[in-house]
Amino acid sequence: MSLRLLRILWVVTRYRLDTLIPFERLPALLRLAFRLSPLRLFPTRGHSRGQRLRLALESLGPVFIKFGQMLSTRRDLLPPDIADELKRLQDQVPPFPGDQARALIEDELERTIDECFAEFDTAPMASASIAQVHAARLHTGEAVVVKVIRPRIEHVMRQDISLMYAFAHLLKRVPEARRLRPVEVVADYEATLFDELDLRKEAANTSQLKRNFKHSPLLYVPAIHWPLTRQRVMVQERICGIPVADMEQLAEQGTDLRKLAERGVEIFFTQVFRDNFFHADMHPGNIFVSRENPDDPQYIAIDCGIVGSLTREDQDYLARNLLAFFHQDYYEVALLHIESGWVGEGTRANEFAAAIRAVCEPILERPLKEISFGQVLLGLFQTARRFHMEVQPQLVLLQKTLLNIEGLGRQLYPDLDLWTTARPYLERWMKDRAGPRGFWASLQKQAPELSQQLPELPALAYQALSRADSDLRQRRQQAEAMTRLDQQLARAGRSGRRLRLGLLILALALAWQPLAAWAQEQPWPVLAAAALGLVLLAWR
Repeated sequence: MSLRLLRILWVVTRYRLDTLIPFERLPALLRLAFRLSPLRLFPTRGHSRGQRLRLALESLGPVFIKFGQMLSTRRDLLPPDIADELKRLQDQVPPFPGDQARALIEDELERTIDECFAEFDTAPMASASIAQVHAARLHTGEAVVVKVIRPRIEHVMRQDISLMYAFAHLLKRVPEARRLRPVEVVADYEATLFDELDLRKEAANTSQLKRNFKHSPLLYVPAIHWPLTRQRVMVQERICGIPVADMEQLAEQGTDLRKLAERGVEIFFTQVFRDNFFHADMHPGNIFVSRENPDDPQYIAIDCGIVGSLTREDQDYLARNLLAFFHQDYYEVALLHIESGWVGEGTRANEFAAAIRAVCEPILERPLKEISFGQVLLGLFQTARRFHMEVQPQLVLLQKTLLNIEGLGRQLYPDLDLWTTARPYLERWMKDRAGPRGFWASLQKQAPELSQQLPELPALAYQALSRADSDLRQRRQQAEAMTRLDQQLARAGRSGRRLRLGLLILALALAWQPLAAWAQEQPWPVLAAAALGLVLLAWR
């Protein structure tokens, strides 16, 4: 791990990433330290700052490339030159040799390329952080793409994850950072990241997503060719669409960008709330737009390696929180957070509601182009710190996906009103969930299990009554035993008092003459105190 850390420091130095730090915002001593740093002796090699950042992330491997991909969707938070360069990380990562990919495919399929495909293009179509894609054609004539995992990638990923764990454990020692639950967040990220190394899981996710949107005008998912899919190789239907980030082509074919942006929001909420199965890696490199019906545009989704789902409780809390935000009912938001245990038990709902209102009120009912999400997030983090709110690791993927969707909407149609678009869908979902239709659907879903349990109900009822009767008898026996024990203790106490009184009388009798002589010489307060002591001793 120390070698990997040295490697990271070397890449940071080589590409002079220190120049990306806004020195004017640093304290005077730090500004002086950076000016005197030996890093300034290294040249920038004529690359722009965006190129240097992109090249550094590419050099450091898949974990850092994933981070760059996420950043590339947030053009509102980045200068244009950096955003343009990071955009290339979505599908323009340097490929590994095509001959090596061919050998990997043959080794995984245990067959030659010619036996599997009528045509196979050794030059990759696209290359990403974890895998690259080659065009091919099956012997049946169907055009497909072949995705193959990069060689020796798992070792580097494990080193990076180890560094992230080490950093997370350091953060846990900082009281302000402990509520962020850094170790749990890294563990969640590790699980999702390593799932991408098994293309069978991605193929299964893709098939599930395709079923969820079967015949849907919103989203098309290309089919998987299962006979040629293995752990490190996946064969999928080839699609022909326009990359969602290619605004020129979208405008050239007359795409309805407003409807496209609104459908992106609808797809997100449909996946999260209707299906509870959402594509969690929706950066522009994985999203295309169909060339058919530009007036009624349809998305095409690929690369389902990372998906997410929520528990029923998290779904309900999330929906109720969002609806409360849409209705500007901040007191309800505060109550939901307290009820779910996301903030401290002693939190006062009215104070928490006032703090949330101060952050969120300025952004509601405004188009995306007028919202500074950087400032909003900063305000929410400050509010969370004040009320000791903990990060929920199970929602990290969802938050990442929502950021991707928001960045996509900002790029496609900046005038999109995110809240107005999402509110009707959520209201309809909650009505269906809690109304008669939702009750009937739940009853239908549980009907097979209930039908199996119904014949057993008399026996189960008899067993329950028998257990209740047995418990009642046991409680009565315990009560009787406690009563007997109390009586025994009371008798023992009375017997002890009689024994002490007898011993005291016997002792007084034996010592009567010396005591009588002593008593004649003492004043009455001493005699009264001695008598009181004898009474208390006898009473005890």
